[in-house]
Amino acid sequence: MLDNALRFLSLADANVRFVLLGSLLIGATGGMLGSFAVLRRRSLLGDALAHAALPGVALAYLATGSKSLPVLLFGATVAGVLGVLLIQFITQYTRVKADSAIGIVLSVFFGIGIVLLTHIQRAGGGNQSGLDKFLFGQAASMVGDDLRVMTVLTAVIIVAVLALYKEFKALIFDAGFLSTLGFSARKVDAMLMGLIVLTVMVGLQAVGVVLIAAMLITPAVAARFWSERLGTMVVISTAFGGVSGVVGTFVSSLAPRIPTGPVMVLVATLFFVVSALCAPSRGMLARWRRHRHNAERERRHHFLRAFIELSNKESRNTLPASSLAVELGWKVSRVERLGRKLARQGYAQRSDGLWYLTDAGVEEGIFIVKSHRLWEHYLYYRSILDADHVDRPADEVEHLLTPEIIADLEQILAEERGIDPDEVVNIHGTLSHYRRGGRE
Repeated sequence: MLDNALRFLSLADANVRFVLLGSLLIGATGGMLGSFAVLRRRSLLGDALAHAALPGVALAYLATGSKSLPVLLFGATVAGVLGVLLIQFITQYTRVKADSAIGIVLSVFFGIGIVLLTHIQRAGGGNQSGLDKFLFGQAASMVGDDLRVMTVLTAVIIVAVLALYKEFKALIFDAGFLSTLGFSARKVDAMLMGLIVLTVMVGLQAVGVVLIAAMLITPAVAARFWSERLGTMVVISTAFGGVSGVVGTFVSSLAPRIPTGPVMVLVATLFFVVSALCAPSRGMLARWRRHRHNAERERRHHFLRAFIELSNKESRNTLPASSLAVELGWKVSRVERLGRKLARQGYAQRSDGLWYLTDAGVEEGIFIVKSHRLWEHYLYYRSILDADHVDRPADEVEHLLTPEIIADLEQILAEERGIDPDEVVNIHGTLSHYRRGGRE
């Protein structure tokens, strides 16, 4: 294994260089075009194209008797284009949806390809071995001529993406706007589909029919977790795909019997898993932290609002946990735990068994009460809800209101209803209207 690793890192072997560069090109182009395919909601189109290319490979061999990569890729490209046209025809002239049309074309073309490959294998011509590698890929069989063909196709794809980037972007996010600029959305979409066809053709030999869709979809989906901008997503997806190709080649070189294509897919899947877990804004851990922060803020707001309203009702600034528990509809132990946490945060303190709010706690508590009441007034005076139905919506929204929104509400109520913002009272006519846990 160490000898294989050193052989790979030295790049002295021409076959290693061919496989490495080929896998890098496949991963990078797949990631690049995959970004557009995923955002265009054409993720499975690559899978259909790959399966549709199989009969093209077989027919090209039957017509020429040659296993030259350019010849086979030409046949695969023709079959892939035919598959795209057939999918568009089915969706445009029948009531069949796009996903069903893709499934139909994928299954039929793949079935035809398997039949043709079986016929070729049984024909016994002596030159038919190796065609079945297009099913699962065989990166190790790349030679210099294959790499040159892949390089040319990759260059065509990159130039086309750079030249049509703005049109593709408009097509993805606002096809109507693209049409107002004088472009045909259908033609631009056809160009994008053509580039996806070329990308699939580039990866067929290394990754194979079965797994090529993964190199289109997985890097792009992984990159989507890291950015909201298309350009950044394309760059990240291209990097993920390229690194997947390099790492997949290295891992497969350690044990020659491990195929490169499946390892590339596994590495890309690892990028997806890490991205789904650890992306700073869209990852699962980030979402969990936000949900936890929001839940803690909501509990803090409940505690402070209940304390302010209960202290106003009882005309005192210190309250026992039992009174707060009744007001909130919580257990006393839960109130005590939350009180201790707020004490550490500087919102509340405890003395002689009674709780009281610090200046920061009073300030935020008053803001929460005011937010709740202002939103109730807004819902009622705008005839959105009756007075006896505004408490729950206000309780849900009060945690989201910012000082800017509060200022707007104060202005609206002052101008339309003559309500003094400094004297916002309880719309229900009682001193305390806090919605206890689980109750209206």
